[in-house]
Amino acid sequence: MPGHTLTNLNDVKDSAPEFGLDSVHEAHFATKPLDATQLGLAFYRMRPGASQPFAHRHEQQEEIYVLLRGSAVAVLDEERVEMRPLDALRVAPELTRQFEAGEDGAELIAIGATAASGGRNDAELIQS
Repeated sequence: MPGHTLTNLNDVKDSAPEFGLDSVHEAHFATKPLDATQLGLAFYRMRPGASQPFAHRHEQQEEIYVLLRGSAVAVLDEERVEMRPLDALRVAPELTRQFEAGEDGAELIAIGATAASGGRNDAELIQS
Protein backbone atom coordinates (compact mmCIF):
# COMPACT_ATOMS: atom_id res chain seq x y z
CA MET A 1 0.00 0.00 0.00
CA PRO A 2 1.38 3.45 -0.87
CA GLY A 3 2.15 5.95 1.87
CA HIS A 4 -0.71 8.21 0.81
CA THR A 5 -4.26 8.12 -0.55
CA LEU A 6 -6.03 10.96 -2.35
CA THR A 7 -9.82 10.99 -2.39
CA ASN A 8 -12.21 13.79 -3.32
CA LEU A 9 -15.00 13.86 -0.75
CA ASN A 10 -17.61 14.54 -3.45
CA ASP A 11 -16.63 11.18 -4.99
CA VAL A 12 -17.23 9.25 -1.75
CA LYS A 13 -20.61 7.50 -1.66
CA ASP A 14 -23.41 9.45 0.05
CA SER A 15 -24.69 7.02 2.68
CA ALA A 16 -27.61 9.17 3.88
CA PRO A 17 -30.23 7.78 1.42
CA GLU A 18 -29.80 4.17 2.60
CA PHE A 19 -30.64 5.32 6.16
CA GLY A 20 -33.53 7.56 5.07
CA LEU A 21 -31.64 10.73 5.99
CA ASP A 22 -31.25 12.34 2.56
CA SER A 23 -33.79 15.04 3.48
CA VAL A 24 -31.47 16.07 6.34
CA HIS A 25 -28.00 15.82 4.84
CA GLU A 26 -25.50 14.07 2.65
CA ALA A 27 -23.12 11.83 4.62
CA HIS A 28 -19.82 10.89 2.96
CA PHE A 29 -17.79 8.50 5.15
CA ALA A 30 -14.25 8.64 3.79
CA THR A 31 -12.28 6.51 6.26
CA LYS A 32 -12.26 3.34 4.12
CA PRO A 33 -11.82 5.11 0.75
CA LEU A 34 -8.77 6.84 2.28
CA ASP A 35 -7.40 3.54 3.65
CA ALA A 36 -7.13 5.29 7.04
CA THR A 37 -6.25 3.06 9.97
CA GLN A 38 -5.98 5.51 12.88
CA LEU A 39 -8.43 8.30 12.00
CA GLY A 40 -12.01 8.49 10.82
CA LEU A 41 -13.26 11.19 8.44
CA ALA A 42 -16.80 12.13 7.44
CA PHE A 43 -18.14 15.00 5.34
CA TYR A 44 -21.70 16.20 5.93
CA ARG A 45 -23.59 18.57 3.65
CA MET A 46 -26.62 19.57 5.72
CA ARG A 47 -29.79 20.97 4.16
CA PRO A 48 -30.84 24.53 5.16
CA GLY A 49 -32.54 24.52 8.55
CA ALA A 50 -32.11 20.75 8.96
CA SER A 51 -31.48 19.09 12.30
CA GLN A 52 -30.02 15.63 12.70
CA PRO A 53 -32.77 13.30 14.00
CA PHE A 54 -30.40 11.66 16.47
CA ALA A 55 -27.45 12.46 18.68
CA HIS A 56 -24.47 10.29 19.47
CA ARG A 57 -21.56 9.89 21.87
CA HIS A 58 -18.53 7.63 22.04
CA GLU A 59 -16.92 5.32 24.55
CA GLN A 60 -13.37 6.44 23.77
CA GLN A 61 -13.17 8.48 20.58
CA GLU A 62 -12.60 12.19 20.78
CA GLU A 63 -13.84 14.05 17.67
CA ILE A 64 -13.13 17.35 15.98
CA TYR A 65 -15.75 19.04 13.80
CA VAL A 66 -14.80 21.76 11.32
CA LEU A 67 -17.50 23.91 9.75
CA LEU A 68 -16.46 24.69 6.18
CA ARG A 69 -19.47 26.65 4.90
CA GLY A 70 -22.77 27.96 6.17
CA SER A 71 -23.66 28.05 9.85
CA ALA A 72 -24.50 25.43 12.43
CA VAL A 73 -25.32 24.85 16.05
CA ALA A 74 -23.70 21.97 17.87
CA VAL A 75 -25.89 20.68 20.69
CA LEU A 76 -23.50 19.19 23.27
CA ASP A 77 -25.50 17.52 26.03
CA GLU A 78 -27.73 20.53 26.90
CA GLU A 79 -25.37 23.29 25.69
CA ARG A 80 -25.85 24.98 22.30
CA VAL A 81 -22.61 26.07 20.60
CA GLU A 82 -22.92 28.37 17.56
CA MET A 83 -20.43 27.65 14.77
CA ARG A 84 -19.29 29.83 11.88
CA PRO A 85 -17.07 28.94 8.90
CA LEU A 86 -13.65 27.54 9.84
CA ASP A 87 -14.58 27.04 13.49
CA ALA A 88 -13.06 23.81 14.81
CA LEU A 89 -14.87 22.18 17.71
CA ARG A 90 -13.30 19.39 19.80
CA VAL A 91 -15.83 17.14 21.52
CA ALA A 92 -14.91 14.74 24.34
CA PRO A 93 -16.08 11.15 23.85
CA GLU A 94 -18.73 11.14 26.57
CA LEU A 95 -20.56 14.30 25.43
CA THR A 96 -23.72 13.74 23.44
CA ARG A 97 -23.55 15.69 20.16
CA GLN A 98 -26.08 16.64 17.50
CA PHE A 99 -25.96 19.29 14.77
CA GLU A 100 -28.46 21.77 13.33
CA ALA A 101 -27.80 23.67 10.11
CA GLY A 102 -28.48 27.37 9.72
CA GLU A 103 -30.72 28.92 7.06
CA ASP A 104 -27.99 28.54 4.40
CA GLY A 105 -27.20 24.94 5.28
CA ALA A 106 -23.84 23.71 6.53
CA GLU A 107 -20.84 21.78 5.27
CA LEU A 108 -19.10 20.02 8.12
CA ILE A 109 -16.07 17.75 8.42
CA ALA A 110 -15.89 15.27 11.31
CA ILE A 111 -12.56 13.74 12.30
CA GLY A 112 -12.49 10.90 14.79
CA ALA A 113 -9.76 8.92 16.49
CA THR A 114 -10.71 5.37 15.51
CA ALA A 115 -7.38 4.07 16.83
CA ALA A 116 -8.56 5.00 20.35
CA SER A 117 -11.28 2.36 20.08
CA GLY A 118 -9.16 -0.29 18.36
CA GLY A 119 -10.51 0.65 14.93
CA ARG A 120 -14.09 -0.21 15.83
CA ASN A 121 -17.09 2.10 15.78
CA ASP A 122 -17.69 2.89 19.45
CA ALA A 123 -20.59 5.28 18.82
CA GLU A 124 -23.87 5.06 20.69
CA LEU A 125 -26.85 6.57 18.82
CA ILE A 126 -29.40 8.43 20.88
CA GLN A 127 -32.83 9.22 19.38
CA SER A 128 -34.04 12.78 19.92
